[in-house]
Amino acid sequence: MSQRSDLRRRRAALENAWSRLVPQMGSAGSSPGGGEALPDAVTESWVRSLSSVDPRRGSAPVTEGGAVHHRWSDSPLRRPVDDLADELNSIAEDAGFVTALTDESGTILWTCGGRTMRRRAERVNFAPGGRWDEQAMGTNALSLALRTGRPSSVFSAEHLVTALHDWVCYCAPVHGTDGRVLGVLDMSTTWDRSNPLAMSTVRTLAATLEARLRTEPQLRLRDTTDPVRLTCLGTEQVVRQGTPLPLRPRQVEILTLLALEPDGYTPERLREAVYGDRPVTASTFKAEISHLRRALDGGVATRRYALTTRVTCDAVDVLRALENGDTDTALRLYRGPLLPRSEAPGIEEWRTHLEVAVREAVLASARPEHALRYGERAAYDVEVHEHALRLLDPRDTRRAVAAGRLTTALRD
Repeated sequence: MSQRSDLRRRRAALENAWSRLVPQMGSAGSSPGGGEALPDAVTESWVRSLSSVDPRRGSAPVTEGGAVHHRWSDSPLRRPVDDLADELNSIAEDAGFVTALTDESGTILWTCGGRTMRRRAERVNFAPGGRWDEQAMGTNALSLALRTGRPSSVFSAEHLVTALHDWVCYCAPVHGTDGRVLGVLDMSTTWDRSNPLAMSTVRTLAATLEARLRTEPQLRLRDTTDPVRLTCLGTEQVVRQGTPLPLRPRQVEILTLLALEPDGYTPERLREAVYGDRPVTASTFKAEISHLRRALDGGVATRRYALTTRVTCDAVDVLRALENGDTDTALRLYRGPLLPRSEAPGIEEWRTHLEVAVREAVLASARPEHALRYGERAAYDVEVHEHALRLLDPRDTRRAVAAGRLTTALRD
């Protein structure tokens, strides 16, 4: 009880200091002093932050989801985090924390924790895509750790933004083998659960990630002259040397997820992507993996599920074309939704991502044939048909096609 009282008194003192100092700093552009309840690092950060951050903002700005996915796929921290994901999630759930990892810019790439805490964190965009650098979200433990390269903790009203005054955050930077800060590991919870042991925990976990970066060998694909070809847009087919592989729909879903995530999945994360909240025994899940592994001649890694044999995939080809700005190729390969019959949560998420990415590329294109081609399969997409009409010359006979589609879409 005394600890809770101490925390409550500390929170009240910080709220009082915040209400006195922040308005003065905002008008004066410098610290007025008198912040005896506050570390110098906090007041100095407040001064810097006020030039770009409104203390009354409700949440962190968000980076576009596709960009975050690619940052995470390419991050050197992806593999060690995946390997430690079960431990990180267990610690976060047991302690009532939400754990996050950022890149070197302060953008969150990955989170874990109990559902209640994650939902609460998502309200302030403490979730993948959220930007937590000092310029975007002011004084917080993530921004201080990024700036100093050292572990940092920020409690309640030490945060500049009032929406974060109910939180306490503990952070430690994660360094690469060359000494660069690759990102920050953060453990956050509500102020009344503040615990000094959390700082030692997050420092230990960050050190573990750094050790894995130094020692874990990189996964290598086996060279093969006969790659497997996976077709999963609008239909589903898995072929090697012209011969279909005998895979059940669930195994095709798993293969598709592994093809789209070349760094692989922890067993828990893959199981969630395939089954969601459905009650499925571990033996059933492992049986599907074993069957897929046999069909690929052992081409699925065991400790972390990832492909170790070469698989070409039309969905991956579409994403690569979009990344290269090649809308022609993306539209030629995009023959329909990803595994349209699948209800696996991970497939549904990727299906939406692909649909949105292709559609946005079409709407950004200045070539009417892109909108016309996409419009063939998007009968009720008014915006696409209107885009085609705007781009077509008044004398272009294809206007009749676009106009007919638009009329039908508006009618329905």
